[in-house]
Amino acid sequence: MAYISSNENRFYTALETAYGTVGAITAGNRIPALKLTVQQQLDMKDRKDKTGSRTFAGLPAGGRKRTNFELHTYLTSWQKSPTSTPAYGPMFQSALGGAPLNFAGGTVASTTGVGRLGFAAAHGLAAGQAVFSGGEIRFVSAIVDPDTVQLNAPFTIPPATGAQVDAAVTYVPSTVLPSATIFDFWSPSTAVQRLLCGAAVDQMEILLNGDYHEVHFKGLAQDVVDSSSFSGGSIGSLQSFPQEPALGAFDFSVVPGNLGQAWLGTSPTQFLTITSASVVVKNALDTRAKEFGSSLPRAIAPGQRSVTAAFDLYSQDDSATAGLYQAARQRSPISVMLQLGQTEGQVMGVYLTSVIPEVPEFDDGENRLQWKFRSSRAQGTVDNEIAVAFG
Repeated sequence: MAYISSNENRFYTALETAYGTVGAITAGNRIPALKLTVQQQLDMKDRKDKTGSRTFAGLPAGGRKRTNFELHTYLTSWQKSPTSTPAYGPMFQSALGGAPLNFAGGTVASTTGVGRLGFAAAHGLAAGQAVFSGGEIRFVSAIVDPDTVQLNAPFTIPPATGAQVDAAVTYVPSTVLPSATIFDFWSPSTAVQRLLCGAAVDQMEILLNGDYHEVHFKGLAQDVVDSSSFSGGSIGSLQSFPQEPALGAFDFSVVPGNLGQAWLGTSPTQFLTITSASVVVKNALDTRAKEFGSSLPRAIAPGQRSVTAAFDLYSQDDSATAGLYQAARQRSPISVMLQLGQTEGQVMGVYLTSVIPEVPEFDDGENRLQWKFRSSRAQGTVDNEIAVAFG
């Protein structure tokens, strides 16, 4: 009997209609994950009864379970259309909360060098929503009127009058977090198959300028279910273990980590000196896991959201770089926009409307001075600290 190759592994995600209710999947729900780590433990204390020896007498069955998971994925191509969402969209929705906002595109009536964009008809956009043009993604910082928006930064190649602004899908925060199901299928079909139901994202980390752009998700699940021990009944509202969909076309194109843009500052300026950056969302997640009558959590209980940005850049003697240092010293907010990728169908944008930068560390250990801005926290009014979009 041969060993099972770790490459014979396929991942799928689906949003759940209710916590712990396993979602339905098709071939289009497959995601390009690097690895899935799952750890389930009994959340029980050691027994204190006196048995007359030093031998451990064991723990009773049916105790409370705690299931942690970690999922890593690359930024890859997705089948873009005016109404589609990326296959890993359920994970972003579970991390942020809001339902995806689809912009179908529009015809340009006017554009300015400071990022004002006019449409030939009503745009239907909301503040924080993304638009896409010429390999660049931008976010709406303000609604001027039903036909005009102010973008967070101008396009480097402004679209001409009559040109088409392309579709984009945007994920935004919400007070309530939904859960997702993560499917872990293996070949051969006789191997142990798994799924995580009630997967809730406690932390999402977006990394750029590595070998490839990556996103890491960490969180808590209600339970891990496997094909070997599954017996039907109420587990994940399943009567039988789900079968993997018939394999469809799957694009393995990944996005190089050096491709993209960074716009920073009180009057956002494009920075070409970024050496690394990350954005981390933490949900202070807990679950209703201490209630009487159940060994599994009953619901998600998120706490105060924390969104932080960290970035390293080479120091230059220009006004834009000096402005970042001045903003950090004065505790003045700046906006941060990171674009990962530069080809349509392979672009992710991350927009933080108001970030208080921490005073940077000076790293003079190399030939060129680097400034390291550590864990600068984003702020907002109501559920608007961050937006993540795909174009």
